[in-house]
Amino acid sequence: MTTHTRYALGIDYGTESGRAVLVDLSNGAEVAEHVTPYPHGVMDEHLPGTQLKLEVDWALQHPNDYMEVLRQSVPAVLQASAVRPEQVIGIGIDFTACTILPVDQQGKPLCLDSEWASNPHSWVKLWKHHAAQDEANEINRIAEERGEEWLARYGGKISSEWMLAKAWQILNEAPDVYEHADMFLEATDWVILQMTGAFVRNSCTAGYKANWHKQEGYPSREFLHALDPRLANLTDTKLRGVIAPLGTKAGELTVQMAALMGLKPGIAVAVGNVDAHAAVPGVGVVSPGKLVMAMGTSICHMLLGEEEKKVEGMCGVVEDGIIPGYFGYEAGQSAVGDIFAWYVEECVPAYVKEQAEGEGIPIHSWLEQQASTYKPGQTGLLALDWWNGNRSVLVDTSLTGLIVGLTLLTKPAEIYRALLEATAFGTRKIIEAFHENGVEVNELYACGGLPQKNNLLMQIYADVTNREIKIADSRQTPALGAAMFGAVAAGAAAGGFDSIVEAAKSMARVKEETFKPIPSNVAVYEQLYREYSALHDYFGRGDNEVMKRLKSLREASFSYPAV
Repeated sequence: MTTHTRYALGIDYGTESGRAVLVDLSNGAEVAEHVTPYPHGVMDEHLPGTQLKLEVDWALQHPNDYMEVLRQSVPAVLQASAVRPEQVIGIGIDFTACTILPVDQQGKPLCLDSEWASNPHSWVKLWKHHAAQDEANEINRIAEERGEEWLARYGGKISSEWMLAKAWQILNEAPDVYEHADMFLEATDWVILQMTGAFVRNSCTAGYKANWHKQEGYPSREFLHALDPRLANLTDTKLRGVIAPLGTKAGELTVQMAALMGLKPGIAVAVGNVDAHAAVPGVGVVSPGKLVMAMGTSICHMLLGEEEKKVEGMCGVVEDGIIPGYFGYEAGQSAVGDIFAWYVEECVPAYVKEQAEGEGIPIHSWLEQQASTYKPGQTGLLALDWWNGNRSVLVDTSLTGLIVGLTLLTKPAEIYRALLEATAFGTRKIIEAFHENGVEVNELYACGGLPQKNNLLMQIYADVTNREIKIADSRQTPALGAAMFGAVAAGAAAGGFDSIVEAAKSMARVKEETFKPIPSNVAVYEQLYREYSALHDYFGRGDNEVMKRLKSLREASFSYPAV
């Protein structure tokens, strides 16, 4: 390691933790990484220090947890690598989205103000906060009635996870919080504000999560007034601000933040990004036809195209939204790794835990080994992957999970395999929606925590989709991509790059090993997928709304104290 080598920092903010990765700009090597678990985690039951019970489908976070990542992980990677602070020329961050918070005129989160801290709506609403579904339903209904053209860019429905639904929920349930908030910020833009003192919104979250369009801007004032007259000025006031393309330099690291992070002031900081979107250049995808699956607690499916097409259930198509010069498409599944974790934590019998412990391996690994002994179709089980609702293609958080075929002889590993298969079927449904609407999907790339841990899962995905899958060489692909954008913000003159395409050529890596479809497995999964599609449409397209009725009964059984 020479003192002439230049580095960039990629900071990836996930659902449960944040991580910093220090990357060598000459070859993309990750020289050090450090993970900081969020001290408050995901707040879905109570607010910190209170017994105030949160309602169903709430998911909040603490903004100080994000600062803790900068405070702990950045100095840790510098110390572990022995890289000198002056060798770091750029910083990029990525974030789960849509993760929003209301701030005052100084950019201070309202939840950090004692006056507002007891109101749940003053806190950060995490991406998987689904309690704004009623607002999302109304937005979709009114937009369709009015013939709003922008709705088609989001597959015909917007999600309760997104900015407009969440902002409207705040207005409906806590109008005092709404009025006091100077702005609603994506958490990624708020962290950039803390690092640089400069307020810049990024085009990625604005486009995919706040319905902003490069040429047309936000949905019209007339539409917002039709939703609720109190929302008419939303985009001119609480969503105001410059919207900058990815790779743009948001500002420079302040003296105060440099001291906190152990860096030199003045380092270029790129505008914020979304975790899955940052992963695309991280695996070297900078051209159309290649679907990138960012696989973790959920999956985001990212794809580039040369035209703006209408695709059912897509989370959005945004010009320059992922790679400049292309239309970036996004779709997703709201729960994948979360489903497997739920099963292990809540449903696995004691003897499985004892056997895994006896063999000295994690329970997931034990289940994977056992599930690998079954052939496709041998379990007699079929599941729908809606444990956290359906993001694409149905865009309905009211849907729930389902397993068909259980008997008194069913084993834990069989259920585990059925859950793996269900998520693969969900991905195939998304691929077909793209492909059938003129957005080609010829190659699959996978990154994130799951591809590194579960070979059976990846083979099932290859078999179900009948496509070869390439795996990211990086364990922290979004952070690598964020570092690339940090290097672009710095520019070639400072030792970085002048475009993300150039950065990807030098820094992106995939493994030599790939997962190829096995023809005999493909044939059986064709049959199972037909059955999955029948269940998918029966329960998901209105033929039988038992899932929603059951959920309504559950919600009605709760009683909540007034806020």
